[in-house]
Amino acid sequence: MKLFKTVTPVVIATLLVFGLAFLVPDSAFAASVADGVNAAKGDGQPTQLFGDVGIVTTITNILLFIVGALSVIMLIIGGLRYVISGGNSTAVTAAKNTILYAIVGLVISLLAYAAINFVLNVFAPGSAGGGTNV
Repeated sequence: MKLFKTVTPVVIATLLVFGLAFLVPDSAFAASVADGVNAAKGDGQPTQLFGDVGIVTTITNILLFIVGALSVIMLIIGGLRYVISGGNSTAVTAAKNTILYAIVGLVISLLAYAAINFVLNVFAPGSAGGGTNV
């Protein structure tokens, strides 16, 4: 009961803040986010954080390339381990797990990339990929 009394004001305040954020028109909210980003930018910083040549997009693309390259390498290693296992059930299981984990890692990284692009499109419309603002 004591926890409920402590958590309730926090929950109400959070719902109030997020509720007010949804009442603000999208363009005003996007402008306020952009104003906040520009206010935090110091001298000598890149002029564009979002967009096709922005820092966020560049870092995301580099990380996605690295994860993709590592996944391909692990798939090759798993395939080689499977081929040279010689029928040993332990080695076959380890090779199958390597292949499985490489594929799962690749799928998770692609879903993370999609989530990042979705968030960038919602908070800074037209900034990352030209998707629609839902």
